Amino acid sequence: MATTLIIPGLFGSNSGHWQRHWLNDNPHAVLVEQDDWDRPRLDLWRDRLEHEIFRHGTVDLVAHSLGCLLVANLVRRPLARQVRSALLVAPCDLGPTDRLHPGAIDFGSMPDLPLPFSSLVVGSLNDPYMPFDRLRHFSTRWGSRLIDLGHAGHINIASGYGRWSHGYDLLRVLNGISRRETARGQPGEFSERLPLPNGVA
Repeated sequence: MATTLIIPGLFGSNSGHWQRHWLNDNPHAVLVEQDDWDRPRLDLWRDRLEHEIFRHGTVDLVAHSLGCLLVANLVRRPLARQVRSALLVAPCDLGPTDRLHPGAIDFGSMPDLPLPFSSLVVGSLNDPYMPFDRLRHFSTRWGSRLIDLGHAGHINIASGYGRWSHGYDLLRVLNGISRRETARGQPGEFSERLPLPNGVA
């Protein structure tokens, strides 16, 4: 069974965040720990992620916010071939994120190359870290399928997403898609509108 690597964003994912629940619920889930959650540097964060990928072999990636950009920066990295799938939840846009947290992030520019593994982007219409038109743009550039949760904010504790069990279903669907697409290259684009979950199931 593939290991699920949990990849938080800026400031990490505190107790109560859906990523923490995933770690508790899934015995095959492992947190990608960073030395400095408050001052992310792409080179250091990517080194740590690649270390975990190398250590665990075949992996599924479950990322939130800045963690999604970290995953997107695996393009053209040799270890990307060990990634089976990536669930990218509420990816942030570096411009708005820098305005909200000036000078905190050293991540270069927005990654915009197609991902070499199956991926699903989950976003919302009112995420302060990513305007929806930009979300659609980058989902297309990454070759990712897009799930729109409606007005779900940043899909975090503040927007009502504690134990987000619906996300487990999305990862299972994504893994099924990944298995079917292994022999036929990049996934095709689609967009689906889902009702807003109650966040605490």
